[in-house]
Amino acid sequence: MTIEAVNMETPVKVEFDNFEHGFPEGFGPGRWGYLAYGIGLAFALFQLYVAAFNYLPSQVVRGVHVGFLLLLTFGLIGNFTAKTDAGRIAGWTIGAIGFLCGLYQWIFYADLIARDGDPTRVDLVVGTLLAVLIFEGTRRLMGLALPLMCGACLLYWFFGQYLPAPLNHRGYDFDQIVTHLSFGTEGFYGVPIYVSATYIFLFILFGSFLEHAGMIQLFTDVSLGLFGRTRGGPAKVAVFASGMMGTISGSGVANVVTVGQFTIPLMIRFGYRRAFAAGVEATASMGGQIMPPVMGAVAFIMAETLGVDYSVIVKAAVIPAILYFASAFWMVHLEAGKHGLTGMKPSEIPSAWKALVERWYLVLPLAALVYMLFEGFTPLYAGSMGLALTVALILGTSITMGFSNQVLRYVFWIGLALVVGALSRNGLQIVPVAAVVVALVVLTSFVRGGMGTLHACRDSLAESAKSALTVGMACAIVGVIIGMMTQTGVGSIFGGWVIGLGKTSLFAALIMTMLLSILLGTGIPTIPTYIITAALAAPALAKLGVPLIASHMFAFYYGIMADLSPPVALAALAAAPIAKENPDKIGWEAMRIALAGYVIPFIFVYSPALMLQAGDPMEAQLGFLGAVAYASVKALISIALFGMVAIGFLYVRMTVIERLLAFGASVCLLGEFPYSDLLGFALAVAIVGWQWRQRPPSAVVASA
Repeated sequence: MTIEAVNMETPVKVEFDNFEHGFPEGFGPGRWGYLAYGIGLAFALFQLYVAAFNYLPSQVVRGVHVGFLLLLTFGLIGNFTAKTDAGRIAGWTIGAIGFLCGLYQWIFYADLIARDGDPTRVDLVVGTLLAVLIFEGTRRLMGLALPLMCGACLLYWFFGQYLPAPLNHRGYDFDQIVTHLSFGTEGFYGVPIYVSATYIFLFILFGSFLEHAGMIQLFTDVSLGLFGRTRGGPAKVAVFASGMMGTISGSGVANVVTVGQFTIPLMIRFGYRRAFAAGVEATASMGGQIMPPVMGAVAFIMAETLGVDYSVIVKAAVIPAILYFASAFWMVHLEAGKHGLTGMKPSEIPSAWKALVERWYLVLPLAALVYMLFEGFTPLYAGSMGLALTVALILGTSITMGFSNQVLRYVFWIGLALVVGALSRNGLQIVPVAAVVVALVVLTSFVRGGMGTLHACRDSLAESAKSALTVGMACAIVGVIIGMMTQTGVGSIFGGWVIGLGKTSLFAALIMTMLLSILLGTGIPTIPTYIITAALAAPALAKLGVPLIASHMFAFYYGIMADLSPPVALAALAAAPIAKENPDKIGWEAMRIALAGYVIPFIFVYSPALMLQAGDPMEAQLGFLGAVAYASVKALISIALFGMVAIGFLYVRMTVIERLLAFGASVCLLGEFPYSDLLGFALAVAIVGWQWRQRPPSAVVASA
């Protein structure tokens, strides 16, 4: 997109609930579009300043971040929905008021600290206005579900003292609630908005610039080269490409609208039903939130909540994420076998090796990011350096395109590496790196086509600000739930129920937590679903012996599963226009394809070695690495059985009895019941052996 795309003649009419999946192309009509574009650019530059230098107090950063969110949210909604300039003026005016509410945290920062707990009348007015604007902005972006849930929490906060025990609390005055909610770090400006103001925005930028550099095309070519000619190849390409895309985007909906533009029509062309093709892409794309190293916004919130390095979350997520994509891969393999779908022609498939040889350098920013995360650098530092390296690659490529001699290109890149090495001989610092980027910007402006590259980079900054709105507003409004729970202590009530249930059956407690997460997630996005479920159930599960990181990841996984479930099914809604199919049909297909993924959280709760955590029941017998291998094999067999149940096929179509037995075997492998593993393995061997005997004479062992 270029800035010219901002200048549209007529406003684009979009229904309110569509904003949850992103705004339309551009920023609005005429001068209003230019205004939104400029605000988005200013927002992105502010976030880059925070990431690079971070001289401002945390409370100020959070306040200005929320101010920008409100300003751009109401401004863009006005641009895209208002029919007159008066309507757009109203939208921008409301947004400006929201920006001033956020700026209030900066202007009166010292005063607010000095009078903490004793707010003035102006403080109460600003705090109340901020709450109203956050609720209304979220409603306009995401519909009623999340504001209604947070509104119910707010009502409980105000009037919960009138409820019968044990649901009641001691009661709180208006000024206590507003102060707790709109000032300090327990409400709107809590951990979620801190993560949004630092890590999330930075990694959205990182993914956006990598996409601009050509990473999507590299992923697609490699996926096609590896799997295009296999049975049901187009669907396997979708799963693999979406998994690779997930390593940089961390957003399910973003994966659908980027990778899905290519993979969904390809699957349909090769015989997959429209709903199934879109369901495959939705299932694979949602896995982007659990695929290291970037993962989704929840992973950053989880790290802050647990007080651990982000690399700890990444390590714990690696094996379950691979299993999730393996399950989706297995499902499309079985579906292709069931319906006799073939692969692509060799002439239609690019060479994976050639793609890697020609564009291997695109992997460098991602490799650098992974290295720094695992070396103990903060996500903010690692993300900043990864982003700087990506920008250097984009600008350097633009500069060297003007060189006719290949030797000159090598000289340029070697010289650039030497300059960076010389500047960072005392350690890699952001100031020298920023100076190199500025120098590259100046050089790019003088080469042919360079201004186009700079314009595209500028557009990526503004687009990233627009992309961050729904995540940021969700992080802001869930502060109501966090604030209510921290002040009233109501979370201990639900936790007590879970603990009471878990004393008789941990499995029942996990089922209760799973249902809570899925029910919440059908109405609200993954971030608030995780925050609510983790706050209510994760501490209780930890008291029942579940490792804390496993209990939080359990809530996270089922929040993702909820995004595949009708009636909301965000990923299905994003895939529907591409597939030209009903979103509900896509949602049900996605649930069926992801069925194997539903079992993974149960497995890593009962077998913590799957998350590289100590305390696995098999660790005493097999050692840590042995326990990891055993848990991984058991998980693979379990998801393979669930895939057979969902598709109804292995070598031939399965009968109802065969599917029931396969389901029983997979359930036995889920938990640690007496003789459950032995029974599960025996049933699995019996089912596979029976299917093998029934295979057609011409059939051979299915290839991956």
